[in-house]
Amino acid sequence: MVDSNSFPHPKSGKIPYKWIALSNTTLGTVLASLDTNIIFIALPVISSDLNISLNTMVWIVIGYSLVTASILLNFGRLSDIFGRTKLYTLGFAIFTLGSALCSFSETGEQLIIFRIIQAIGAAFIFSNSVAILTDAFPVNERGKALGINQVAIMLGSVLGLVLGGFLTSYFGWRSIFWINIPIGVVGIFFSYTNLKEIGSFKREKIDWLGNISFATGLFFILISITFGSFGILSNFNSLILLFFGGFSLMIVFPLIEKYVSSGYPLFDFSLFKIKPFLGGNIAILLNSIARGDFILLISFYLQSEFMHFTPLEVGIYFIPVSITIAIFGPLSGALSDKYGPRFFSGLGLFLSGLGFILLTQLDLKSSFIDLLFPFLLLGTGMGIFSSPNRSSIMNSVPANRRGVSASTGTTLFYIGRSLSIGLSFLVMVSFLPTDQVKEIIYDFENNDLSSYNQAKDKANFSDEIRSTKFLDAIHVIFLVSAIIVFVAIIPATTKGNLKQ
Repeated sequence: MVDSNSFPHPKSGKIPYKWIALSNTTLGTVLASLDTNIIFIALPVISSDLNISLNTMVWIVIGYSLVTASILLNFGRLSDIFGRTKLYTLGFAIFTLGSALCSFSETGEQLIIFRIIQAIGAAFIFSNSVAILTDAFPVNERGKALGINQVAIMLGSVLGLVLGGFLTSYFGWRSIFWINIPIGVVGIFFSYTNLKEIGSFKREKIDWLGNISFATGLFFILISITFGSFGILSNFNSLILLFFGGFSLMIVFPLIEKYVSSGYPLFDFSLFKIKPFLGGNIAILLNSIARGDFILLISFYLQSEFMHFTPLEVGIYFIPVSITIAIFGPLSGALSDKYGPRFFSGLGLFLSGLGFILLTQLDLKSSFIDLLFPFLLLGTGMGIFSSPNRSSIMNSVPANRRGVSASTGTTLFYIGRSLSIGLSFLVMVSFLPTDQVKEIIYDFENNDLSSYNQAKDKANFSDEIRSTKFLDAIHVIFLVSAIIVFVAIIPATTKGNLKQ
Protein backbone atom coordinates (compact mmCIF):
# COMPACT_ATOMS: atom_id res chain seq x y z
CA MET A 1 0.00 0.00 0.00
CA VAL A 2 1.25 3.50 -0.82
CA ASP A 3 2.24 5.60 2.17
CA SER A 4 0.28 8.79 1.61
CA ASN A 5 2.25 10.60 4.28
CA SER A 6 5.53 10.51 2.34
CA PHE A 7 4.36 13.22 -0.04
CA PRO A 8 1.91 16.15 -0.10
CA HIS A 9 -1.18 16.03 -2.25
CA PRO A 10 -0.42 17.69 -5.60
CA LYS A 11 -3.24 20.22 -5.16
CA SER A 12 -2.61 20.93 -1.49
CA GLY A 13 0.75 22.75 -1.49
CA LYS A 14 2.68 21.59 1.54
CA ILE A 15 -0.29 20.18 3.43
CA PRO A 16 0.20 16.42 3.91
CA TYR A 17 -2.57 14.33 2.41
CA LYS A 18 -3.48 12.81 5.77
CA TRP A 19 -4.76 16.18 7.05
CA ILE A 20 -6.79 16.73 3.91
CA ALA A 21 -8.37 13.30 4.40
CA LEU A 22 -9.07 14.05 8.07
CA SER A 23 -10.68 17.44 7.44
CA ASN A 24 -13.00 16.10 4.73
CA THR A 25 -14.05 12.94 6.56
CA THR A 26 -14.67 14.96 9.72
CA LEU A 27 -16.97 17.27 7.78
CA GLY A 28 -18.81 14.27 6.34
CA THR A 29 -19.29 12.45 9.63
CA VAL A 30 -20.44 15.61 11.43
CA LEU A 31 -23.01 16.24 8.70
CA ALA A 32 -24.31 12.66 8.59
CA SER A 33 -24.44 12.23 12.37
CA LEU A 34 -26.06 15.65 12.86
CA ASP A 35 -29.27 14.41 11.26
CA THR A 36 -29.45 11.35 13.50
CA ASN A 37 -30.74 13.43 16.41
CA ILE A 38 -31.57 16.87 14.99
CA ILE A 39 -35.03 15.55 14.08
CA PHE A 40 -35.86 14.96 17.78
CA ILE A 41 -35.99 18.66 18.55
CA ALA A 42 -37.95 19.59 15.43
CA LEU A 43 -40.63 16.88 15.87
CA PRO A 44 -43.08 19.07 17.82
CA VAL A 45 -43.30 21.58 14.99
CA ILE A 46 -43.22 18.92 12.26
CA SER A 47 -46.03 16.99 13.96
CA SER A 48 -48.17 20.11 14.11
CA ASP A 49 -47.34 21.43 10.65
CA LEU A 50 -47.75 18.16 8.74
CA ASN A 51 -50.42 16.73 11.09
CA ILE A 52 -48.66 13.36 11.36
CA SER A 53 -49.75 10.30 13.33
CA LEU A 54 -47.72 8.55 16.03
CA ASN A 55 -46.84 5.74 13.60
CA THR A 56 -45.49 8.23 11.07
CA MET A 57 -43.59 10.10 13.79
CA VAL A 58 -41.84 6.90 14.91
CA TRP A 59 -40.86 6.08 11.32
CA ILE A 60 -39.40 9.58 10.92
CA VAL A 61 -37.36 9.10 14.11
CA ILE A 62 -36.04 5.56 13.70
CA GLY A 63 -36.25 5.00 9.94
CA TYR A 64 -32.93 6.80 9.42
CA SER A 65 -31.13 4.55 11.92
CA LEU A 66 -32.84 1.35 10.73
CA VAL A 67 -31.86 1.88 7.10
CA THR A 68 -28.32 3.01 7.94
CA ALA A 69 -27.74 -0.03 10.17
CA SER A 70 -29.11 -2.43 7.57
CA ILE A 71 -26.90 -1.34 4.66
CA LEU A 72 -23.67 -0.08 6.24
CA LEU A 73 -21.88 -3.42 6.06
CA ASN A 74 -22.94 -3.90 2.45
CA PHE A 75 -21.59 -0.49 1.48
CA GLY A 76 -18.37 -1.08 3.37
CA ARG A 77 -17.76 -4.25 1.37
CA LEU A 78 -18.47 -2.40 -1.87
CA SER A 79 -15.83 0.18 -0.92
CA ASP A 80 -13.24 -2.58 -0.56
CA ILE A 81 -14.04 -3.61 -4.15
CA PHE A 82 -14.63 -0.33 -6.02
CA GLY A 83 -12.71 2.23 -3.97
CA ARG A 84 -13.49 4.28 -0.89
CA THR A 85 -13.27 7.87 -2.08
CA LYS A 86 -15.61 7.31 -5.04
CA LEU A 87 -18.37 5.88 -2.86
CA TYR A 88 -17.67 8.42 -0.11
CA THR A 89 -18.20 11.28 -2.59
CA LEU A 90 -21.33 9.56 -3.89
CA GLY A 91 -22.60 9.42 -0.30
CA PHE A 92 -22.13 13.18 0.06
CA ALA A 93 -24.17 13.73 -3.11
CA ILE A 94 -27.00 11.39 -2.08
CA PHE A 95 -27.16 12.86 1.44
CA THR A 96 -27.30 16.42 0.11
CA LEU A 97 -30.06 15.48 -2.34
CA GLY A 98 -32.03 13.78 0.45
CA SER A 99 -31.69 16.86 2.66
CA ALA A 100 -33.03 19.12 -0.09
CA LEU A 101 -36.00 16.81 -0.66
CA CYS A 102 -36.73 16.65 3.09
CA SER A 103 -37.00 20.43 3.23
CA PHE A 104 -39.78 20.33 0.60
CA SER A 105 -41.83 17.56 2.28
CA GLU A 106 -45.56 18.25 2.38
CA THR A 107 -46.61 15.07 4.20
CA GLY A 108 -45.16 12.83 6.87
CA GLU A 109 -44.91 9.97 4.37
CA GLN A 110 -42.83 12.10 2.01
CA LEU A 111 -40.51 13.02 4.86
CA ILE A 112 -40.02 9.32 5.71
CA ILE A 113 -39.03 8.51 2.11
CA PHE A 114 -36.64 11.45 1.85
CA ARG A 115 -35.10 10.60 5.25
CA ILE A 116 -34.39 7.12 3.88
CA ILE A 117 -32.54 8.75 0.94
CA GLN A 118 -30.53 10.70 3.51
CA ALA A 119 -29.78 7.45 5.36
CA ILE A 120 -28.41 5.83 2.19
CA GLY A 121 -26.04 8.75 1.72
CA ALA A 122 -25.04 8.63 5.40
CA ALA A 123 -24.29 4.90 5.10
CA PHE A 124 -21.84 5.60 2.24
CA ILE A 125 -20.18 8.34 4.32
CA PHE A 126 -19.90 6.32 7.54
CA SER A 127 -18.74 3.13 5.81
CA ASN A 128 -15.84 4.87 4.07
CA SER A 129 -14.65 7.71 6.34
CA VAL A 130 -12.86 5.50 8.89
CA ALA A 131 -11.28 3.36 6.15
CA ILE A 132 -10.05 6.49 4.32
CA LEU A 133 -8.43 7.74 7.53
CA THR A 134 -6.85 4.37 8.27
CA ASP A 135 -5.34 4.35 4.78
CA ALA A 136 -4.05 7.92 5.15
CA PHE A 137 -2.49 7.81 8.63
CA PRO A 138 0.41 5.68 9.88
CA VAL A 139 -0.20 3.27 12.77
CA ASN A 140 1.34 5.56 15.39
CA GLU A 141 -1.08 8.39 14.53
CA ARG A 142 -4.30 6.52 13.80
CA GLY A 143 -5.65 6.77 17.34
CA LYS A 144 -5.47 10.56 17.19
CA ALA A 145 -7.04 10.70 13.72
CA LEU A 146 -9.78 8.19 14.47
CA GLY A 147 -10.37 9.98 17.76
CA ILE A 148 -11.17 13.20 15.93
CA ASN A 149 -13.40 11.27 13.51
CA GLN A 150 -15.26 9.48 16.28
CA VAL A 151 -15.64 12.74 18.17
CA ALA A 152 -17.19 14.18 15.02
CA ILE A 153 -19.83 11.43 15.05
CA MET A 154 -20.66 11.87 18.74
CA LEU A 155 -20.39 15.63 18.59
CA GLY A 156 -22.62 15.82 15.53
CA SER A 157 -25.27 13.74 17.29
CA VAL A 158 -25.32 16.03 20.33
CA LEU A 159 -24.84 19.33 18.50
CA GLY A 160 -27.82 18.36 16.37
CA LEU A 161 -29.98 19.00 19.42
CA VAL A 162 -28.56 22.47 20.05
CA LEU A 163 -28.59 23.46 16.40
CA GLY A 164 -32.01 21.89 15.83
CA GLY A 165 -33.51 23.81 18.72
CA PHE A 166 -32.08 27.11 17.49
CA LEU A 167 -33.02 26.67 13.83
CA THR A 168 -36.52 25.35 14.56
CA SER A 169 -37.25 28.16 17.03
CA TYR A 170 -36.16 30.98 14.71
CA PHE A 171 -36.38 29.68 11.12
CA GLY A 172 -38.86 26.78 11.17
CA TRP A 173 -38.34 23.04 10.95
CA ARG A 174 -37.39 23.01 7.26
CA SER A 175 -34.24 24.97 8.10
CA ILE A 176 -32.70 21.90 9.80
CA PHE A 177 -32.43 20.40 6.31
CA TRP A 178 -31.52 23.61 4.46
CA ILE A 179 -28.30 23.90 6.44
CA ASN A 180 -27.07 20.58 5.01
CA ILE A 181 -27.24 21.75 1.39
CA PRO A 182 -24.37 24.29 1.23
CA ILE A 183 -22.20 22.14 3.52
CA GLY A 184 -22.93 19.11 1.35
CA VAL A 185 -22.04 20.94 -1.87
CA VAL A 186 -18.71 22.03 -0.36
CA GLY A 187 -18.08 18.47 0.82
CA ILE A 188 -18.81 16.99 -2.62
CA PHE A 189 -16.42 19.40 -4.35
CA PHE A 190 -13.72 18.99 -1.69
CA SER A 191 -13.80 15.18 -1.71
CA TYR A 192 -13.99 14.92 -5.52
CA THR A 193 -11.02 17.22 -6.10
CA ASN A 194 -8.78 16.28 -3.16
CA LEU A 195 -9.35 12.71 -1.98
CA LYS A 196 -7.63 9.88 -3.78
CA GLU A 197 -7.56 6.09 -3.69
CA ILE A 198 -4.47 4.90 -1.82
CA GLY A 199 -5.83 1.79 -0.11
CA SER A 200 -5.62 -1.84 -1.10
CA PHE A 201 -8.50 -2.98 -3.33
CA LYS A 202 -9.45 -6.24 -4.90
CA ARG A 203 -11.78 -6.43 -7.89
CA GLU A 204 -14.16 -9.19 -6.82
CA LYS A 205 -17.66 -10.20 -7.72
CA ILE A 206 -20.47 -8.67 -5.68
CA ASP A 207 -22.01 -11.09 -3.21
CA TRP A 208 -25.62 -10.25 -4.08
CA LEU A 209 -27.11 -13.14 -2.11
CA GLY A 210 -25.11 -12.27 1.01
CA ASN A 211 -25.94 -8.58 0.67
CA ILE A 212 -29.67 -9.21 0.38
CA SER A 213 -29.86 -11.82 3.16
CA PHE A 214 -27.92 -9.69 5.65
CA ALA A 215 -29.69 -6.38 4.95
CA THR A 216 -33.18 -7.94 4.87
CA GLY A 217 -32.63 -10.13 7.93
CA LEU A 218 -31.25 -7.30 10.05
CA PHE A 219 -33.99 -4.91 8.94
CA PHE A 220 -36.76 -7.41 9.83
CA ILE A 221 -35.29 -8.05 13.28
CA LEU A 222 -34.94 -4.35 14.11
CA ILE A 223 -38.42 -3.57 12.78
CA SER A 224 -40.02 -6.32 14.88
CA ILE A 225 -38.30 -5.19 18.09
CA THR A 226 -38.74 -1.43 17.72
CA PHE A 227 -42.27 -1.48 16.32
CA GLY A 228 -43.34 -4.11 18.83
CA SER A 229 -41.96 -1.97 21.65
CA PHE A 230 -43.80 1.13 20.43
CA GLY A 231 -47.01 -0.86 20.03
CA ILE A 232 -47.25 0.18 16.39
CA LEU A 233 -47.35 -3.40 15.19
CA SER A 234 -49.61 -5.03 17.77
CA ASN A 235 -50.44 -8.23 15.87
CA PHE A 236 -48.41 -10.86 17.71
CA ASN A 237 -48.30 -13.25 14.75
CA SER A 238 -46.92 -10.54 12.48
CA LEU A 239 -44.26 -9.65 15.04
CA ILE A 240 -43.20 -13.29 15.40
CA LEU A 241 -43.14 -13.73 11.63
CA LEU A 242 -40.97 -10.65 11.15
CA PHE A 243 -38.58 -11.51 13.96
CA PHE A 244 -38.06 -15.18 13.13
CA GLY A 245 -38.00 -14.42 9.41
CA GLY A 246 -35.17 -11.98 10.01
CA PHE A 247 -33.49 -14.29 12.51
CA SER A 248 -33.61 -17.16 10.00
CA LEU A 249 -31.97 -15.01 7.33
CA MET A 250 -29.22 -14.04 9.76
CA ILE A 251 -28.61 -17.73 10.57
CA VAL A 252 -28.46 -18.57 6.86
CA PHE A 253 -26.12 -15.64 6.18
CA PRO A 254 -22.90 -17.32 7.50
CA LEU A 255 -23.72 -20.44 5.47
CA ILE A 256 -24.16 -18.32 2.34
CA GLU A 257 -20.82 -16.66 3.00
CA LYS A 258 -19.04 -19.98 3.53
CA TYR A 259 -20.47 -22.15 0.78
CA VAL A 260 -22.31 -20.03 -1.78
CA SER A 261 -20.20 -16.88 -1.83
CA SER A 262 -16.77 -18.45 -1.27
CA GLY A 263 -14.13 -16.36 -2.99
CA TYR A 264 -16.06 -13.09 -2.82
CA PRO A 265 -18.05 -13.00 0.46
CA LEU A 266 -19.76 -9.92 1.84
CA PHE A 267 -18.06 -10.51 5.16
CA ASP A 268 -14.92 -12.39 6.14
CA PHE A 269 -15.85 -14.18 9.37
CA SER A 270 -12.20 -14.96 10.02
CA LEU A 271 -11.94 -11.34 11.21
CA PHE A 272 -13.73 -12.40 14.39
CA LYS A 273 -10.73 -14.60 15.20
CA ILE A 274 -8.79 -11.37 15.74
CA LYS A 275 -9.19 -10.54 19.43
CA PRO A 276 -9.05 -6.73 19.16
CA PHE A 277 -11.63 -6.85 16.36
CA LEU A 278 -13.98 -9.14 18.29
CA GLY A 279 -13.62 -7.46 21.68
CA GLY A 280 -13.77 -3.93 20.32
CA ASN A 281 -16.94 -4.57 18.31
CA ILE A 282 -18.70 -6.29 21.21
CA ALA A 283 -17.87 -3.22 23.31
CA ILE A 284 -19.27 -0.92 20.61
CA LEU A 285 -22.55 -2.87 20.50
CA LEU A 286 -22.99 -2.97 24.29
CA ASN A 287 -22.07 0.70 24.67
CA SER A 288 -24.56 1.67 21.97
CA ILE A 289 -27.35 -0.37 23.57
CA ALA A 290 -26.66 1.42 26.85
CA ARG A 291 -26.46 4.93 25.39
CA GLY A 292 -28.77 4.83 22.36
CA ASP A 293 -31.87 6.03 24.23
CA PHE A 294 -30.08 8.61 26.41
CA ILE A 295 -30.79 11.70 24.27
CA LEU A 296 -34.37 10.71 23.50
CA LEU A 297 -35.25 9.99 27.14
CA ILE A 298 -33.62 13.14 28.46
CA SER A 299 -35.44 15.14 25.77
CA PHE A 300 -38.75 13.63 26.91
CA TYR A 301 -37.86 14.29 30.53
CA LEU A 302 -36.91 17.94 30.02
CA GLN A 303 -39.96 18.69 27.86
CA SER A 304 -42.34 16.88 30.20
CA GLU A 305 -45.14 18.52 32.13
CA PHE A 306 -42.99 18.73 35.24
CA MET A 307 -39.97 20.43 33.58
CA HIS A 308 -41.61 22.46 30.76
CA PHE A 309 -38.43 23.07 28.72
CA THR A 310 -38.49 24.46 25.20
CA PRO A 311 -36.61 22.64 22.40
CA LEU A 312 -33.87 25.29 22.44
CA GLU A 313 -33.42 24.95 26.21
CA VAL A 314 -33.16 21.17 25.85
CA GLY A 315 -30.42 21.62 23.27
CA ILE A 316 -28.52 24.00 25.53
CA TYR A 317 -28.58 21.43 28.35
CA PHE A 318 -26.65 19.02 26.13
CA ILE A 319 -23.78 21.47 25.52
CA PRO A 320 -21.64 20.03 28.40
CA VAL A 321 -21.83 16.62 26.73
CA SER A 322 -20.62 18.12 23.45
CA ILE A 323 -17.76 20.02 25.09
CA THR A 324 -16.39 17.03 26.99
CA ILE A 325 -16.58 14.77 23.93
CA ALA A 326 -14.70 17.41 21.90
CA ILE A 327 -11.97 17.74 24.55
CA PHE A 328 -11.38 14.14 25.58
CA GLY A 329 -11.87 12.39 22.24
CA PRO A 330 -8.72 13.66 20.48
CA LEU A 331 -6.76 13.65 23.77
CA SER A 332 -7.61 10.02 24.45
CA GLY A 333 -6.80 9.07 20.86
CA ALA A 334 -3.38 10.70 21.03
CA LEU A 335 -2.57 9.10 24.40
CA SER A 336 -3.68 5.68 23.18
CA ASP A 337 -1.23 5.98 20.27
CA LYS A 338 1.53 6.25 22.84
CA TYR A 339 0.37 3.99 25.67
CA GLY A 340 -2.07 1.61 23.99
CA PRO A 341 -5.90 1.60 23.87
CA ARG A 342 -6.72 -0.93 26.59
CA PHE A 343 -6.69 1.33 29.66
CA PHE A 344 -8.47 4.24 27.95
CA SER A 345 -11.24 2.05 26.51
CA GLY A 346 -12.01 0.67 29.97
CA LEU A 347 -11.75 4.05 31.70
CA GLY A 348 -14.20 5.66 29.28
CA LEU A 349 -16.79 2.95 29.84
CA PHE A 350 -16.33 3.11 33.62
CA LEU A 351 -16.95 6.87 33.71
CA SER A 352 -20.03 6.43 31.51
CA GLY A 353 -21.37 3.83 33.93
CA LEU A 354 -20.98 6.26 36.82
CA GLY A 355 -22.86 8.89 34.84
CA PHE A 356 -25.79 6.55 34.26
CA ILE A 357 -25.90 5.64 37.96
CA LEU A 358 -26.20 9.32 38.86
CA LEU A 359 -29.08 9.70 36.38
CA THR A 360 -31.04 7.09 38.36
CA GLN A 361 -31.42 9.83 40.99
CA LEU A 362 -33.37 12.24 38.78
CA ASP A 363 -36.24 14.02 40.53
CA LEU A 364 -39.42 15.52 39.10
CA LYS A 365 -37.66 18.88 39.28
CA SER A 366 -33.93 18.58 38.58
CA SER A 367 -31.77 21.68 38.19
CA PHE A 368 -29.01 22.25 35.66
CA ILE A 369 -26.46 21.58 38.43
CA ASP A 370 -28.15 18.24 39.18
CA LEU A 371 -27.70 17.17 35.57
CA LEU A 372 -24.31 18.77 34.95
CA PHE A 373 -22.07 16.20 36.65
CA PRO A 374 -23.66 13.07 35.14
CA PHE A 375 -23.68 14.77 31.72
CA LEU A 376 -19.97 15.62 32.10
CA LEU A 377 -19.21 12.01 33.06
CA LEU A 378 -21.15 10.64 30.08
CA GLY A 379 -19.50 13.02 27.61
CA THR A 380 -16.04 12.42 29.04
CA GLY A 381 -16.59 8.66 29.05
CA MET A 382 -17.72 8.58 25.43
CA GLY A 383 -14.82 10.79 24.35
CA ILE A 384 -12.24 8.63 26.13
CA PHE A 385 -13.68 5.28 24.98
CA SER A 386 -14.44 5.74 21.29
CA SER A 387 -11.16 6.52 19.57
CA PRO A 388 -8.85 4.03 21.36
CA ASN A 389 -11.39 1.26 20.89
CA ARG A 390 -11.90 2.02 17.18
CA SER A 391 -8.15 2.42 16.65
CA SER A 392 -7.43 -1.02 18.11
CA ILE A 393 -10.03 -2.54 15.76
CA MET A 394 -8.73 -0.86 12.61
CA ASN A 395 -5.06 -1.54 13.39
CA SER A 396 -5.76 -5.24 13.75
CA VAL A 397 -7.30 -5.97 10.31
CA PRO A 398 -5.76 -6.42 6.84
CA ALA A 399 -5.65 -3.32 4.62
CA ASN A 400 -8.04 -4.79 2.04
CA ARG A 401 -10.68 -5.38 4.73
CA ARG A 402 -10.68 -1.92 6.27
CA GLY A 403 -13.87 -0.83 4.53
CA VAL A 404 -15.96 -3.71 5.82
CA SER A 405 -14.20 -3.57 9.21
CA ALA A 406 -15.03 0.11 9.68
CA SER A 407 -18.61 -0.56 8.60
CA THR A 408 -18.97 -3.41 11.10
CA GLY A 409 -18.40 -1.11 14.06
CA THR A 410 -20.72 1.60 12.76
CA THR A 411 -23.36 -1.00 11.88
CA LEU A 412 -23.23 -2.33 15.43
CA PHE A 413 -23.49 1.24 16.72
CA TYR A 414 -26.75 1.80 14.82
CA ILE A 415 -28.07 -1.67 15.67
CA GLY A 416 -27.46 -0.94 19.35
CA ARG A 417 -29.08 2.47 19.05
CA SER A 418 -32.24 1.04 17.48
CA LEU A 419 -32.41 -1.77 20.04
CA SER A 420 -31.84 0.69 22.87
CA ILE A 421 -34.79 2.88 21.88
CA GLY A 422 -37.05 -0.14 21.38
CA LEU A 423 -36.07 -1.84 24.63
CA SER A 424 -36.45 1.37 26.63
CA PHE A 425 -40.09 1.54 25.60
CA LEU A 426 -40.55 -2.07 26.62
CA VAL A 427 -39.50 -0.95 30.10
CA MET A 428 -41.88 2.01 29.84
CA VAL A 429 -44.90 -0.19 29.13
CA SER A 430 -44.03 -2.36 32.13
CA PHE A 431 -44.64 0.70 34.34
CA LEU A 432 -47.46 2.39 32.43
CA PRO A 433 -50.26 1.11 30.17
CA THR A 434 -49.32 1.15 26.48
CA ASP A 435 -51.88 3.88 25.70
CA GLN A 436 -50.38 6.05 28.42
CA VAL A 437 -46.89 5.62 27.02
CA LYS A 438 -48.12 6.52 23.53
CA GLU A 439 -49.81 9.64 24.85
CA ILE A 440 -46.71 10.62 26.81
CA ILE A 441 -44.54 10.35 23.70
CA TYR A 442 -46.96 12.08 21.39
CA ASP A 443 -47.93 14.92 23.65
CA PHE A 444 -44.48 15.60 25.07
CA GLU A 445 -43.36 15.99 21.48
CA ASN A 446 -46.22 18.35 20.67
CA ASN A 447 -46.13 20.25 23.97
CA ASP A 448 -49.87 19.77 24.09
CA LEU A 449 -51.19 18.19 27.28
CA SER A 450 -54.90 18.30 26.50
CA SER A 451 -55.24 14.85 24.93
CA TYR A 452 -52.70 13.54 27.42
CA ASN A 453 -54.84 14.65 30.32
CA GLN A 454 -57.90 13.08 28.69
CA ALA A 455 -56.07 9.76 28.42
CA LYS A 456 -54.95 10.13 32.01
CA ASP A 457 -58.50 10.64 33.21
CA LYS A 458 -59.68 7.60 31.29
CA ALA A 459 -57.03 5.47 32.94
CA ASN A 460 -57.79 6.99 36.36
CA PHE A 461 -54.17 8.03 36.77
CA SER A 462 -53.46 10.96 39.06
CA ASP A 463 -50.78 13.47 38.11
CA GLU A 464 -48.56 12.24 40.91
CA ILE A 465 -48.91 8.53 40.06
CA ARG A 466 -48.33 9.11 36.36
CA SER A 467 -45.28 11.30 36.93
CA THR A 468 -43.83 8.92 39.49
CA LYS A 469 -44.23 5.88 37.25
CA PHE A 470 -42.70 7.71 34.29
CA LEU A 471 -39.72 8.71 36.44
CA ASP A 472 -39.40 5.19 37.88
CA ALA A 473 -39.21 3.80 34.35
CA ILE A 474 -36.43 6.24 33.47
CA HIS A 475 -34.54 5.24 36.63
CA VAL A 476 -34.72 1.56 35.71
CA ILE A 477 -33.65 2.22 32.11
CA PHE A 478 -30.57 4.18 33.22
CA LEU A 479 -29.71 1.54 35.82
CA VAL A 480 -29.80 -1.13 33.11
CA SER A 481 -27.67 1.16 30.95
CA ALA A 482 -25.08 1.43 33.72
CA ILE A 483 -24.93 -2.36 34.10
CA ILE A 484 -24.52 -2.87 30.33
CA VAL A 485 -21.70 -0.31 30.16
CA PHE A 486 -19.86 -1.93 33.05
CA VAL A 487 -20.18 -5.32 31.32
CA ALA A 488 -18.76 -3.76 28.13
CA ILE A 489 -15.50 -3.08 30.00
CA ILE A 490 -14.69 -6.81 29.80
CA PRO A 491 -14.49 -7.14 25.98
CA ALA A 492 -13.02 -3.63 25.64
CA THR A 493 -10.04 -4.58 27.82
CA THR A 494 -9.45 -8.13 26.62
CA LYS A 495 -5.91 -9.42 26.38
CA GLY A 496 -5.82 -8.95 22.63
CA ASN A 497 -6.98 -5.33 22.76
CA LEU A 498 -3.46 -4.05 23.33
CA LYS A 499 -1.34 -1.49 21.53
CA GLN A 500 -0.82 -2.66 17.97
